[in-house]
Amino acid sequence: MFDTVLVANRGEIAVRVIRTLRELGVGSVAVFSDADADARHVREADTAVRIGPAPAAQSYLSVPALLDAARRTGAQAVHPGYGFLAENAGFARACAEAGLVFIGPPASAITLMGDKIRAKETVAAAGVPVVPGSSGSGLTDAQLVDAARGIGMPVLLKPSAGGGGKGMRLVRDEALLGDEIAAARREARASFGDDTLLVERWIDRPRHIEIQVLADAHGNVVHLGERECSLQRRHQKIIEEAPSVLLDEGTRAAMGEAAVQAARSCGYVGAGTVEFIVPGNDPASYFFMEMNTRLQVEHPVTELITGLDLVEWQLRVAAGERLPYGQQDITLTGHAIEARICAEDPARGFLPSGGTVLALSEPQGNGARTDSGLAEGGEVGSLYDPMLSKVIAYGPDRATALRRLRAALADTVILGVPTNAGFLRRLLAHPAVVAGDLDTGLVEREAAGLVPEGVPEEVYAAAALLRQSAATSPADASTGWADPFSATSGWRLGGTPARTVLDFRLPGHDPVQVSMRSCPAGTELTFGHVGEGAQPPQPVTGACGPLAPLPGGRETARPVEVSGPRLTIELAGVTHTFTHATTPDGVWLGRDGDSWYVQDHDPVAASLAGAGRSGADTLAAPMPGTVTVVKVAVGDEVVAGQSLLVVEAMKMEHVISAPHAGTVTELDVTAGATVAMDQILAVVAPVEAPGEEA
Repeated sequence: MFDTVLVANRGEIAVRVIRTLRELGVGSVAVFSDADADARHVREADTAVRIGPAPAAQSYLSVPALLDAARRTGAQAVHPGYGFLAENAGFARACAEAGLVFIGPPASAITLMGDKIRAKETVAAAGVPVVPGSSGSGLTDAQLVDAARGIGMPVLLKPSAGGGGKGMRLVRDEALLGDEIAAARREARASFGDDTLLVERWIDRPRHIEIQVLADAHGNVVHLGERECSLQRRHQKIIEEAPSVLLDEGTRAAMGEAAVQAARSCGYVGAGTVEFIVPGNDPASYFFMEMNTRLQVEHPVTELITGLDLVEWQLRVAAGERLPYGQQDITLTGHAIEARICAEDPARGFLPSGGTVLALSEPQGNGARTDSGLAEGGEVGSLYDPMLSKVIAYGPDRATALRRLRAALADTVILGVPTNAGFLRRLLAHPAVVAGDLDTGLVEREAAGLVPEGVPEEVYAAAALLRQSAATSPADASTGWADPFSATSGWRLGGTPARTVLDFRLPGHDPVQVSMRSCPAGTELTFGHVGEGAQPPQPVTGACGPLAPLPGGRETARPVEVSGPRLTIELAGVTHTFTHATTPDGVWLGRDGDSWYVQDHDPVAASLAGAGRSGADTLAAPMPGTVTVVKVAVGDEVVAGQSLLVVEAMKMEHVISAPHAGTVTELDVTAGATVAMDQILAVVAPVEAPGEEA
């Protein structure tokens, strides 16, 4: 076994690999960019080396910097994790030339299986069924269009290099092929440095099932069963489980043998995954899609049902050991399900998010496991992949594993960065998911119904009570005495309690006013939306006596318990418990995997900031990121829906289009500029209607 291993990655996978290295008594070396100087993987490694500035091309993708870090720390081997250079044959060869063991397959296998076109040809020759599609490498745009027409719509555009859904485009309308090919090439080039594409027949309502294989350098190859990965968004897996409820023992054995043959066909060594597309109504008709020549994100579910540590066996195989078991020795016990926690905001169309982790609680034990790269105080930026952590649950059967995973997601607290944890918890309770009736389009079809409309009143009530508490004058540190006449709690000597009106705003929602008045019964709250249609307040009698509230319901609330970050309030006789974290401009509240950032809102300042700019004319950044493409200039005339700019964050492109026909009167960014969420990008003045005066 090696003495020291360099982990050429970041985030949760780097933390995961370091954990196994520690258990084996092997020294670990972390690498980090300037953006990750205080990251968790840096803190947990035995040694850490800076490899460059924040952009991945100058740090995590820099082969010379990684090799230099290995040389300086005396590492004997390099574990690439997944993503970045994990499937880069050039990196594997460079490691070998530098005298380092690359903990992965031979460079020849990476090259062969990394080219999806050659991979399909190779496994087909070995008797593995493949998806019908284009043939030949380096097809031009025109050749791709011709191939798509020959296959028949719909088709799937896929980068020949890389994986993980990056650059994939499902095209149903032949007229859109040109634009989609251009976009797929841009994403593929940005993600993998290679914009070669292929086109395949799209199978409607397919299921995505993959087989984990493990091979040593002595000719032994086994499979470790399958994982169902059909729950996806934008071709990115978000829920994975093992085993699949779709397969019977005969189909499982046949697919497993096909995966073993695929591995043998390329001389594979190490842990790898063979992915299949399976018609849901005919599981026996499975087709090879691709082989991932690395450890998969979802490997923990296989570990839990087999009892094997896949990272450990990657290390042992790389060190030259033989597999001590054959296929007959592999048994699958129980059921495991994994959910990927990503920095994205379901309430804003799943756009990438970011921020500082203000409060963090991740479940471990009682059938749950969390693999994470997060730490309180850590920054989540827009430069790298949006996945933050994985929550995995195990049970003796699927129903138990589902319940445990939903409970674990409810116990997951990440404040300061919007995530999809609450969305995943609701997805796992969907009747089709509970029944195992899955396909790769299910999430997209059902997503809208899994994102709650509006904000619960108790969220605003909790924010108001916290702000009320913060507004109360603290005790003097030297005397311990608090001056009640300096407090802004609404208390009055010998009079009726004063009313306090707070203005709040959640990103993506209309501003809300909360009227508060304290009295012995608690704090009376009324809620009202600000803007057009708001009615003038009417006098009513509430728990605190006569009061003229804002439009909307009136409830009485009181804090029940405040213990550190835990807040319990009572609203209309019902208790609600949150985790909270305050910022100078608002408060974060978390519950059941969901989180809300309730910002203090100044209507006057907001009005002044928007003066002279029509909201319908102004284009703002929907997420923090980088402007990669600017297609217009000030003075250009545009049509409604025309693509003006492209903003990229966390390897995802978002096209900014003209809201209407008009003229670009303002353009505040250039290509390469970094932008914050809601930052103004451009203004498009509308075309005046005939006869309309300027």
